Amino acid sequence: MTTKIAISLPDEVLQSARRAVRDGRASSLSGYIATTLAERQAYEDLATLLADMAAETGGPSEDDRLWARRALGLI
Repeated sequence: MTTKIAISLPDEVLQSARRAVRDGRASSLSGYIATTLAERQAYEDLATLLADMAAETGGPSEDDRLWARRALGLI
């Protein structure tokens, strides 16, 4: 199901969305906005999951973080 709504966007956000459509990175303004909102929801769901995991396990130690930075080539 799809529901039609009216929204207001800052000019620079609308220009960016129109550019994405023009450049072929989105099929339409509605498609661009729908995809962006879906990606935002997925990010928020992941953030909630990670917060829940950290609350349950206490989160990674500083040694764990150091290992991850090394493994990713950040240090």
